[in-house]
Amino acid sequence: MERALLWFRCAAMHDPVRPVLKGPSVIGWEAKFRQIDLVIERFMRGEELLSRMKGWFTVDVRQVIEIVRQYGKLKLLDDTHLVVETEGEPEMTALAEKLAEAFGEEMGLERIVKKKLE
Repeated sequence: MERALLWFRCAAMHDPVRPVLKGPSVIGWEAKFRQIDLVIERFMRGEELLSRMKGWFTVDVRQVIEIVRQYGKLKLLDDTHLVVETEGEPEMTALAEKLAEAFGEEMGLERIVKKKLE
């Protein structure tokens, strides 16, 4: 299994940025005739986080999601960091090439190096 961070060009400042989840979504209810104090905290999934970034990057995030699905999947590592995960090195290399072909310098992957414990 291979993992990589996704870096995008910010639409406003044009520098490299990546989305991270700073905290869970808090979902609650309002009732017409009573008060409901119950709330649920829920972390987003990888595709959900990236799809909410529409307009913040110089690339079409829906197109990124479709390309990633061909080679792997988007996940949140440690409920914070958006990563792409593939079965192996060949899929990650093919994904990187396809993203470069589609978006050029507007986005890229930063592979996460596996460290061996000694």
